[in-house]
Amino acid sequence: MNTPEPKLLIELPMAMRWRDLDAFNHANNSTFLTYIEEARLHWFKKFDGAWLTETLAPVVAAIQVNYRRQLAWPANIIVGLHCERLGNTSVTIAHRIIDGSDRSTVYSDGHTVLVWIDTASGKPVALPEAVRRACQ
Repeated sequence: MNTPEPKLLIELPMAMRWRDLDAFNHANNSTFLTYIEEARLHWFKKFDGAWLTETLAPVVAAIQVNYRRQLAWPANIIVGLHCERLGNTSVTIAHRIIDGSDRSTVYSDGHTVLVWIDTASGKPVALPEAVRRACQ
């Protein structure tokens, strides 16, 4: 039985920056989190409706990154996000960072769990409709 391909949410091309390098002359592991965050923010901007208010906000509940290959400067990359799981209060976003010139080269993959919370109580709330629509 074939599982359906998760819905593509966004593919964001990015140029690696010189400051992304560490002492070993490749992208620092934390830089991958910045790339993923940047793609996620660009995805949020595409929402049709409220996803962030004074009383409602997303938080990162978990993030997992597999480092598949070293990333050296200069490089153009593509950060792809896919909807892996849509829950009542959370969404799991699969992420993949690939080479901009050779899409078969995978630098990292993994997933992020986002939970929408009530900002006053910190407790989970139902996903905003804008998020649901963006993932379906």
